Amino acid sequence: MKSSLFFFAAALLLACGPDQARSDAYGNFEATTVMVSSEVAGRLLYLDAAEGERLPAGRLIAQIDTTSLHLQLRQVEATIGALPQKLRTAIADIQVLESQKANLTRERDRVNRLVAQKAATPKQLDDMNGELAVIEQRIAAIRSQTETANRAILAEKAPLLAQADIIREQIRRCRVHNPIAGTVLTRLAEPSEMVSPGMPLYRIGRLDTLTLRVYAGSVQLQQARIGQIVEVRIDQGEKGFETLPGRLSWISGEAEFTPKVIQTKEERTNLVYALKVAVANPDGRLEIGMPAEVNFTPVSASAD
Repeated sequence: MKSSLFFFAAALLLACGPDQARSDAYGNFEATTVMVSSEVAGRLLYLDAAEGERLPAGRLIAQIDTTSLHLQLRQVEATIGALPQKLRTAIADIQVLESQKANLTRERDRVNRLVAQKAATPKQLDDMNGELAVIEQRIAAIRSQTETANRAILAEKAPLLAQADIIREQIRRCRVHNPIAGTVLTRLAEPSEMVSPGMPLYRIGRLDTLTLRVYAGSVQLQQARIGQIVEVRIDQGEKGFETLPGRLSWISGEAEFTPKVIQTKEERTNLVYALKVAVANPDGRLEIGMPAEVNFTPVSASAD
């Protein structure tokens, strides 16, 4: 029994050797991810996003059927094109009244001469002037009514133009463009499926730079400063570590209990601080969820 305890203690000491004990913080890699969703309802015609594929920002990834929207747009445009044909014209009515006015004017001038010669009464002249005034009022009324009716018809154009703009915007949203440069992590839809507004199509993440979320105690935290270059260690083989540079980008302002997935059962009740370290991943060897360790003071520097 004692022999078994001895070998167990020796194995534990080897597993927690000097290099491993030097780590100031422990955690896992995370990535900035974006869930790309549909903005409109319709049938998904195609989705050009395979899991693991690297996509540039702005690339056309998906197309949703726009047949009904294009038909609606054609209907609105046809209505706008028909508006000029609905405009009223008063030319014919006014020409008739202008002809009557010209005839009445000549008759009035003749009566005016007769009044001067005492061959007609002033009342006849006044009656004719009154008839001329009525004709002029009728002409003015017809013009006013025509202008009012035409303004009402033309007023229909602005709402129709706005409706056309709304339909064009809906058509634009049927084309889904990739929002960020990154790697497709999950594909969530397939062509020919019916999609609705807000329905996820795929999830993409920035994998060129990963975020290492680690937890450190208050003593280790005294060595940490935002913007500081730190040493990140990832597993290499069974016992070795590979060292990468990282930049400390965030430090939590409040302590929390150690996450269960980070430390041993005895250490889970310790209060620690969360930190974020940005680590470049140009070759893609770092993966989301991969464990890593951080030294605020490089091992080589402290060894000196």
